[in-house]
Amino acid sequence: MKYYLVMVCAFFLLSCSPNPETYLEHLQGYWEIKEATLANGTKKQYKFNETIDYIKINDSLKGFRKKLKPGINDTYFTSDNAETLVIKIENDSLNIYYNTPYANWKETVLEASQEQLKISNASQDIYIYKRYTPINLSVD
Repeated sequence: MKYYLVMVCAFFLLSCSPNPETYLEHLQGYWEIKEATLANGTKKQYKFNETIDYIKINDSLKGFRKKLKPGINDTYFTSDNAETLVIKIENDSLNIYYNTPYANWKETVLEASQEQLKISNASQDIYIYKRYTPINLSVD
């Protein structure tokens, strides 16, 4: 009887794990870093950011990430530099593979929702982003 109870509990625990495909719809857009937790446990809070990340993905799960400096009234300043990316679902994880002329690396999406993005890198550092809200100073 204990064996069956363990099997039923294991089934429910495994079936409750998030499906990484559901993260795809939330990745695209403007993201502002909120917090970083390094592998050694050190945490850093970001109160103000000069730059934000813009992620663009097409239907073939390819795209780019670009650093932007936000201006006012939905304006952004940037260079022509961008990190190309490819998204793959592997071993029940959503992985982002980046490529620049200088480096290649992988990050794993731990969580992605409309408001928050949580990513881990190869060093086991965890980065938490919040959806960026543009500065709008228009007078109505």
